[in-house]
Amino acid sequence: MGSLNTQLSPVFGVKSLLIKIIGARKFLSVSLFWIVIFAPSVYGQPSKAAGSVEWDKLVDAAKKEGKVAVSLPASAEMKKQIEERFKKRFGIEVETFTARGSTAVRRMADEFKAGVRSFDLHLGGSSSIVSGMLDEGILDPIEPWLTLPEVKDPKQWWGGHLWVDNAKRFIYMTQAYLSEVIWYNTDLVKPNEIRSLDDFLNPKWKGKIGYLDPRTPGAGDSTWAFMWRVKGEEYLKKLVAQDLYLGRDQRILAESLAKGRVSVVIGNSYYSYLPFIKAGLPLKTLPTLKEGNYGTGGSGNLAIIKAPARPNSTKVFVNWLLGREGQEIASRALGQATRRLDVDTGFLKESGTIAAKDFMSVTDFLQIENQSEEKLDKVRDPASKFAHTVLK
Repeated sequence: MGSLNTQLSPVFGVKSLLIKIIGARKFLSVSLFWIVIFAPSVYGQPSKAAGSVEWDKLVDAAKKEGKVAVSLPASAEMKKQIEERFKKRFGIEVETFTARGSTAVRRMADEFKAGVRSFDLHLGGSSSIVSGMLDEGILDPIEPWLTLPEVKDPKQWWGGHLWVDNAKRFIYMTQAYLSEVIWYNTDLVKPNEIRSLDDFLNPKWKGKIGYLDPRTPGAGDSTWAFMWRVKGEEYLKKLVAQDLYLGRDQRILAESLAKGRVSVVIGNSYYSYLPFIKAGLPLKTLPTLKEGNYGTGGSGNLAIIKAPARPNSTKVFVNWLLGREGQEIASRALGQATRRLDVDTGFLKESGTIAAKDFMSVTDFLQIENQSEEKLDKVRDPASKFAHTVLK
């Protein structure tokens, strides 16, 4: 909230001066006047910059390129919304590729080494980006691609500009929230039956726990790392002895939970369940367990391929995605919380997601996050190595 107050204080300072001059009776009309004047710059997408000569030239050049190629999380809803809304606004096609981050990153890295530039940018989880793109040296620094004031201005973002990579240049964190990746079938589990990680060890759940394979990058290995840190390796050995139903296909895991093949799934995100939720199937997130939770940027980490084939379209897309409209689409489609201060994230509570900006300080979030390059090195990598030794 400190950042928001700082951002708006000049507006309220001017408003107070006007109230003193014209009298309290005019308060409402003056308030409306300042809302009209400042709304485009504080909340709009995009305002003066969008009508500037430089921006118009950029959009024209992007239209000549014809399209932008984007790798997205495996969300049909996000794919649909981004393709439709970006083309409607700018008249530029979005060619999307949706897959698990590890699959997409492997393809992009292989193509880059072969001199192929099918993709311009990627949005996904931090672990796969760090191991498969940052370490391979195939990323462009992001800041030179930020053009619009409402994107460049750190006051528009909770916590300012936050980065995954230690250099604070290549992987931009657009989201921050507490994870919602333990879901259960309400026909098979009562929420009070699992209130601690220890409850997963109950013989009742043997063969009934699905898990997004923690040996691959994603929310599965992120949650495994959290368990490794707070419960230790002996706990994880006992969990593995529960005959986990391991999978690497998010949709198959979600369907297995929806159809009752398993009672609970660890590691899948909201967007994997969205088609089943819309169909009215009995799926919910477990309330936060006794051991607490970890902070993450989920699938909202942005990376740009070095020297993308369509630079103008890439720049337009990046500024749109990081603006209000793009971030609202991403938050709603993924069920994950943007850090933009002008996008409402209160609705996400219904999907079990707790937006960091709505209830905690940046300092507290940075203490519990486990997706930065530093935390990957210190926590998730050793936890992942242990997963490979106990899971066959």
